[in-house]
Parts: sequence; structure tokens; C-alpha cells
Amino acid sequence: MTQLTLTKHHGLGNDFLVAFHPAVADLPALARHLCDRRRGVGADGLLVGESEPGHAARMVLYNADGTRPEMSGNGIRCFAQAVAMRRGDHLDQLILTDAGQRLVTLAPTSDPTVVHASVDMGEVAPLAEPADWHAIGADPLRPVSHLSLGNPHSVVGVDDVDEVDLLSLGRIVPYVNLEIIEPGPEAHAITMRVHERGAGITEACGTGACASAWAARQWGLVPAGTEEIVVHMDGGDARVRLHHPSQGRVTLVGPAQYVATVIVEIDEFV
Repeated sequence: MTQLTLTKHHGLGNDFLVAFHPAVADLPALARHLCDRRRGVGADGLLVGESEPGHAARMVLYNADGTRPEMSGNGIRCFAQAVAMRRGDHLDQLILTDAGQRLVTLAPTSDPTVVHASVDMGEVAPLAEPADWHAIGADPLRPVSHLSLGNPHSVVGVDDVDEVDLLSLGRIVPYVNLEIIEPGPEAHAITMRVHERGAGITEACGTGACASAWAARQWGLVPAGTEEIVVHMDGGDARVRLHHPSQGRVTLVGPAQYVATVIVEIDEFV
């Protein structure tokens, strides 16, 4: 019998399983099995940690459907918490991802299961309109931005995020992360809902929060010159710090919470 030890974490309800050095031949299949909420442990994704010279670790992400996205803002905070638990410290971590390296700064809290993490998310870059975007049927007067934070995002401004059939729209363009946003309720805040590729509707998305905050400032949904935007999501609030206005560099700030340690049998995947 071959066993694998996992830790489970969540960032604002966006939950992940973390495994270090799993001796598994078919990681996509393992992710589909483990992330199944009825037949597995249940999660939005599986984070695999490997050793990487010059870095705290390398993080590889598999979505619940087994696909391999480049990056996750909530995921990397959860991964950094798992690394910190293994190392027994809260020192800064340089983590290599499929979208490049990211620097994570951790701070403990009064709750031993929760850390606050700041992640240098790199630069927000424009993307071409994704295929089949016209099928969304968005009002041409609505603001839309297609952006990359190492993974693809399409951000749409709406009047009321709760009135949008996000599930149906997300299924039309399943290969991008679709965010809908509205301003407020505070002056320096936006409200966001997200349909993530490979996972469906999730309670929060870190890269999506960054893309949405950047778009919101460009569209004037927050006061000119705003340097930090609170992004309200179904699972809670993250903060996005906006740096150089032309380069689009952003920092994501939010919590990660340890949930449990789980031991599973993986003989069929070895």
C-alpha cells in the first residue's frame, strides 16, 4: 500500500490540496480523483511541490478537472503556508511557478491556522480577445478587458454581479477565467464574481482579483490614483496593490488557512 500525505488549505474559500514530492505517474488523474467533492477529498485544485535550486520550492498546479494552469494567486498563498509549516518558519519564499517566479511574504496571525501573505504577482499584460468571445453576448457599451497574469482573464463590468448568470457565460469560454465586477460598495473597492477555467464558479480567485482591480482603475470605477483596491468576493476580501501605472505591476494580499492533514492511498496512480 502506497500512502500520500496531503495538507488542505483555503484562500477565501478557494481550496487546495498540497502534496510534496508525490511518487505518482499520472498527476492529472490524481488531481481529478482527489479534488472530487463526492468521491475524493474535495478541492478546487491540487498543488504539487518539488525541490528547485535557488527557490523555496517549485509549485505545479492541477485544476479539479486535471488541467494544468500557469498560476493561482490564492493557490500560491496556500502553497506558501504549506512550505512554512514544513520548514517551521515564516521567512520570505521565492516560489517558481509555470508563470515564472513569485516572491511571497508571510506574516503569522493570532490564529495558528491562518497566515497573511503578500504575493508579488508580476505585471498585468493585455491579451487578445479569446476565441468565441462574441458568443458571450456582452453589451458593446460595457467595459471589457482581456488580461494576463501568467494565466488568461476576461473582465467585464456589470451593474449587479448577482444578476448575471455567470455559470452559463463561463461555460461559453471555459478556457479563460471570467470575472464580472461592479464598483463599491466603498469608494476604493469593487465586488467580483468569477468562473475559473478547470474549476467552474469558485468563491475567490487571486489572479482574477488582480486583473479586476487593474481593470477597475483603468475604467475609473475607483478614484484616480488609487493605489490599493479591496476586492470583495463570495469567500471574503483580498487587497490588490497597484504599482507603476504603465507597467501594471500588482501585489496580492490575503489570508491562507490550514484546514487539515489527510493521508490517502494512491496505489492506482503510482
